[in-house]
Amino acid sequence: MIRSLATALGPASAAPLRRLLALLAAAAAAQGTAYALLVPLIQNLLGDRPAAALPWLAWFAAATAGYAALTWWAQNLAFGLGQDVARVLHDRLGEKVIGLPLGWFTPARTGELSRLASQSVLQLMNVPAHLLRPVVTATVTPLVVASVLLVVEPRLGAAVAVAAPLLALTLWWSNRAVASADAARHHVMDDAAARIVEFAKSQPLLRAYGRTAREHRLLDDALTAQGRADRALLHRVVPGLVAFGFAVRALLGTVLLLGVHLALGGDLDAATLVAVLVLAVRFTEPLATAAELGASLRMAAGNLAGVNRVLDAATLPEPVRPQRPETTEVVFDDVRFGYDDRPVLRGVGFTLPEKSMTALVGPSGAGKTTVARLLARFWDVQAGAVRIGGVDVRDIAGADLSARVSFVFQDVYLFDGTLADNIRLGRPDATDDEVREAAGRAGLDDVLAALPAGLRTPVGEGGTALSGGQRQRVSIARALLKRAPIVVLDEATASLDPEADAAVQTAVAALARRATLLVIAHRLQTVRAADQILVLSDGRISERGTHADLADGAGLYASFWRERAEAEGWRLVGG
Repeated sequence: MIRSLATALGPASAAPLRRLLALLAAAAAAQGTAYALLVPLIQNLLGDRPAAALPWLAWFAAATAGYAALTWWAQNLAFGLGQDVARVLHDRLGEKVIGLPLGWFTPARTGELSRLASQSVLQLMNVPAHLLRPVVTATVTPLVVASVLLVVEPRLGAAVAVAAPLLALTLWWSNRAVASADAARHHVMDDAAARIVEFAKSQPLLRAYGRTAREHRLLDDALTAQGRADRALLHRVVPGLVAFGFAVRALLGTVLLLGVHLALGGDLDAATLVAVLVLAVRFTEPLATAAELGASLRMAAGNLAGVNRVLDAATLPEPVRPQRPETTEVVFDDVRFGYDDRPVLRGVGFTLPEKSMTALVGPSGAGKTTVARLLARFWDVQAGAVRIGGVDVRDIAGADLSARVSFVFQDVYLFDGTLADNIRLGRPDATDDEVREAAGRAGLDDVLAALPAGLRTPVGEGGTALSGGQRQRVSIARALLKRAPIVVLDEATASLDPEADAAVQTAVAALARRATLLVIAHRLQTVRAADQILVLSDGRISERGTHADLADGAGLYASFWRERAEAEGWRLVGG
């Protein structure tokens, strides 16, 4: 477990952990030495010359003082390291998450990540702060005591040495039982965490259909499974604790009986018997304490394994010699990509000319959003290449690529802050006037006018204080503020009312004059204004051209255009 913790913390933060272990080992050795000095101290104190015990008392006091000083030093370091564990693990997990491809974030892994970043990290803080000291003490102190016992009374020392493997076997069996139950428990806890998040996010839908928590079967089943896993863990933990506790006490009883037998037979004097019994108690006490912490240690090991799995996950590789594109022309060259065993793009090739607007249309599931995300390198292509200014996106540094591409998604997430905070996410150093200008160009003027605090209005967690259309406009304002030379709008105007849509269309037209613009949209006005239209079907570009080229044809786009035109012509007539 120590090695796993050092791996999770990384080389820079592992040094304080090693220093803490050295201090704890020294403190435990000092404690064992103090216990060992009790033998000559008691022998002389109960012997014919009690005054001879004074030098041993001085040595005992010195060892005890050393133990106290080392323990105080180690515990201060332990508490500080416990705080560092939370900070370092959160930082490392956050940095790792940024580099992971989006394909890694399955619902199960998202639930696991949520548990690891919250519950598991908090539990791992206890490892240096509270768990390491009894573990090290249970290892080092008994070794010192047993070594002294072998010298003072070899027969009793041999009994302890013979029993030690039995104790180790019992502890191994107990930990193994806990490990299997804990692994199963982690799996169901991840599922329960994912279901709870799903249940919270789907409240509007569930309430619209009158579904309550008791009627949400998936959540109920996940929580029930978690309860069963908790009970199974208890059933595994308790027998192991009882068995190890019984073995420790059996060892103490054996030493006691053997010592009394030797004393009654005249082979062991009373003073030595008392000293040996004190040593035997000191030998078993830290072992019993460690046994009680065995389940906590096993759970900590499981949490560490989960953290290290995330930290070991493969990230998108950074280029060894990054290149910087000179232009913003985008080229997809025979791109192939799929999810698991399901191919999505089957040799897609097209060009987005610099400072132009391209509309990408096609049926649902055709891979339009996949195209957009490959452009920003959310995944790496499986064959072919995506190039910006003639440079493969895999050869562009991640930060540079992120600065060049701006996204507006259909599903918008706002952070718990003000409107200005969320818009400024596009460019943190933007001035208030620049934020206000971007908000106006995104059609937020009417929203700001209706809010007493204007841009300083809190949006709530996830933007719950705003409507869906308002959140969408905030997302568009972010992209406008970022001023990236390549902009991707993925159904960005789907939730807008006609007035806001008109304002955004004006902003989109302005973007096309200064940026390379890829628009995934069904709005007729947006598609019609594009410099070129690409039709994606069956994993390939089946049609390309302007609206005038494609609208009068017999292909998929013409059918799409007629359906949209007819739908927009519908009107509700009152009776």
